[in-house]
Amino acid sequence: MTIKTYITEMFDVKNPIFNAPMGPFRTTELAIAVAEAGGVGTISFSTVSMDGYEKNNLVALKKNLDYVVEHTNGIFGFNIITSRNVVGCDKIISGAAKHIMANPKLKEQCLYALSSAGSSAKFPQNKDFQKLRETTEIKHFHVAPALWLADKCVAAGCDGLVVTGFEGGGHQSYEKVGGMVLLQQVQQKHPDIPRIACGGYATGAGLAAALSLGAGAIAMGSRFIASKDSEFHENYKAVIPPANAQDTVIKTGVLGTIRYWKNKFSLSKGLVTTKEEKMAEEKALEDHRGAITKEELEEELRKDAKAAFAAYRGDMDNGGVLIGQSIGIINKVESVSDIIENIIKDAEKSLKTAIKYVQ
Repeated sequence: MTIKTYITEMFDVKNPIFNAPMGPFRTTELAIAVAEAGGVGTISFSTVSMDGYEKNNLVALKKNLDYVVEHTNGIFGFNIITSRNVVGCDKIISGAAKHIMANPKLKEQCLYALSSAGSSAKFPQNKDFQKLRETTEIKHFHVAPALWLADKCVAAGCDGLVVTGFEGGGHQSYEKVGGMVLLQQVQQKHPDIPRIACGGYATGAGLAAALSLGAGAIAMGSRFIASKDSEFHENYKAVIPPANAQDTVIKTGVLGTIRYWKNKFSLSKGLVTTKEEKMAEEKALEDHRGAITKEELEEELRKDAKAAFAAYRGDMDNGGVLIGQSIGIINKVESVSDIIENIIKDAEKSLKTAIKYVQ
């Protein structure tokens, strides 16, 4: 039983399913499981693990790349956040590219480079990444939660887009456009760019819908958190099966709006409602004026990092629990292989049912 798409052909994989990157949380075990099940595993841009923090983003990424390639022969990739708040982003991209170039197995298997929450031009403009791109089959995708961002990705020369609807967990767009409308917008304006759909996908019916709207695959976060193979704490996983779609809330984070699970931590956070308001806040900080100082921002960063670590360690009251609205359609914790097998089976059923209406 196989669903073949332009994305499965691009990456030479069996199934059109990726795990979404879920930084700051570690997803190396999850990436291995997804790759082993015939999808594309994705390593988060993460310095948080059960053991604590790795302060250096590049060191953490190299360790995670090495770990994954040692434990699977499948296809996988990595995420780098390209926000202005990420110190030394260009050096991280260069370091990752050089590290992959130096390892023949990584060159064969690490074929997916995903940038997000910042400039889509960082990877295409990086000389070391371009050398990697010219000598391997690696593809660069960027997360596009709005049509204008998709425009920028195409102009920057990205190989593809991860079209992310407002339903998803974690970092979100101020535009608040749902995945179904956004996919159609991108399909109408950029029909030739490869697309992976993300945000709200957790079932075979969702995969079938995404394929019908022009996507070549889906990326899932919350569905894979609630898996036996992910390294998320059991308390984190236990939140999802009984939860409802309305049990999440949008709040303000360092990189913009974030969708959290409703708990003590998230309900205590503020909300910057517009992109202009957030940009004004950042500009005031750069000019050393306004209501927030650099020290206060650093303190907020520490609080968010502490909350992320708390969630990862199982504190569901004081932790920053990143999950999307698809929690309302996830009924149990299963192995990654079973999740993917069932989604493919149900997607095939949905597609065959839909085609019956075509006369």
